[in-house]
Amino acid sequence: MLSHSSGSEPACAIVTRPAREAAQWVARLQARGIAACALPLIAITPVRMPALLQALQQARARFADYRAVMFVSGNAAQHFFESNQPLALIQQAQAAINVRAWAPGPGTVAALRQAGLAATRIDAPGIDAAQYDSEALWQVVAPQIGPGDRVLIVRGTNTPGAEGGNGRDWLAAQITAAGAAVDFVAAYERTAPDLDSDELTLARAAAGDGSIWLLSSSEAIGHLTAALPGQDWSRARALVTHPRIARAAHAAGFAQVTQCRPAFNEVAASIESLHEH
Repeated sequence: MLSHSSGSEPACAIVTRPAREAAQWVARLQARGIAACALPLIAITPVRMPALLQALQQARARFADYRAVMFVSGNAAQHFFESNQPLALIQQAQAAINVRAWAPGPGTVAALRQAGLAATRIDAPGIDAAQYDSEALWQVVAPQIGPGDRVLIVRGTNTPGAEGGNGRDWLAAQITAAGAAVDFVAAYERTAPDLDSDELTLARAAAGDGSIWLLSSSEAIGHLTAALPGQDWSRARALVTHPRIARAAHAAGFAQVTQCRPAFNEVAASIESLHEH
């Protein structure tokens, strides 16, 4: 059952990331003394279509053939190295010393480490990077790639979606311009959540009660507005971690949009600052 702050308690920070990450963020925010609740606006499921499953199995089998494998998120890493896969896959990757694992941010790094990959095999933007995204990652990994290399991008797909998944086309263009080839594989599916009555009530209240929406993606914003058609967001407060998400929030009707770096401590500090104003 969802709970929501009221009365003299500080307004809730609403974490809209997919369920697994949302639970982690809520726990960390609450440990810091910030009232927080999860309202996942993207549902994550394993790929189910036979063609997607076959492509994923083939990509796993060819892991060691790539110069690098880029995981777009922690979900991509988790579903690529799913728990029922034998450790032989990881051992195969470890044996192929030229295979690098690319991660756009610390959440993906943590998921790769949990999957069993050594930290020395993972490349990611520095913890102090302005953004955790493809652009920041490319600044780190560009020197690795040259003509004849092949890179695999592991990502999600919308339902129904393309077999190779969606997203990271900018990164693929940079890799191709460097003379390398790019393959894509979908490791999970992203869908709109089926919000229950409690979640819809929370969302409506949070449109104007001073809550702070932690909006994690433009796709999440689209799911929110689709779930509450006609909702007035002009009094809602949003905290975002990327200019693209800020633009989507403004387009959805959020008048109060604050942007900060995606690092947890800066997000938490921004929430605390917003609570004070």
